[in-house]
Amino acid sequence: MITLYIGNKNYSSWSMRPWVLMKQAGIPFTERLLRFDAFSADSQFKQDVLKVNPAGRVPVLVDDGFAVWDTLAIAEYLAERFPEHALWPRDAQARARARSVCAEMHAGFSALRSHCPMNIEASLPHIGALVWRDQPGVRAEVQRLVGMWSELLEQHQGEAGPGGPLLFGRFSIADAYFAPVCFRLKNYGLPVPGHITDYIRRVCALPGVQAWVADALAEKDFLDFEEPYRTTR
Repeated sequence: MITLYIGNKNYSSWSMRPWVLMKQAGIPFTERLLRFDAFSADSQFKQDVLKVNPAGRVPVLVDDGFAVWDTLAIAEYLAERFPEHALWPRDAQARARARSVCAEMHAGFSALRSHCPMNIEASLPHIGALVWRDQPGVRAEVQRLVGMWSELLEQHQGEAGPGGPLLFGRFSIADAYFAPVCFRLKNYGLPVPGHITDYIRRVCALPGVQAWVADALAEKDFLDFEEPYRTTR
């Protein structure tokens, strides 16, 4: 049995990726939520997560006692563990491109992550307008996302699954990887072209994503250190 250790669903973008991946693909797993109270060495969260991950971070996947941490490592492990789900595209070049864009997300887009922290339940276009005005790094990263997604959506238009085209036609690790980004763009009201807005809507409508959102909205947990832009929920 697979157990996935995650942080708060409202805030933890890295936890969202493997959770949505498995939920949407239909891979059975047990969830273990480790609530964020702080990230200091003496916090309850840190003490709990260190029991399964020496790096002290979520998400962590434990499969029959074997722990895998880091979101990209978890995605690769799942792709090998469940080849029947075709979590990466089957075509070799498409698969390499999917790995490339996921690695780019994994290592980059620091301005967007820093200035627009993930928050599923909040609508923050007023914050997004200030970020868009004052942060050229965010504008550059959104421009990169628009270019990347536009190219992929055009290339794989004819491979669309139910509901419309995703980045590689049908649902893949890449869409799970960019799901938190979709919520950042949507909830902060950052300006993107119509076809990108349509892609964001398709991702947000995926059953696996909807299940995560429902749980995030049910948390009703305000953590001030995760929300530098608000003093209350």
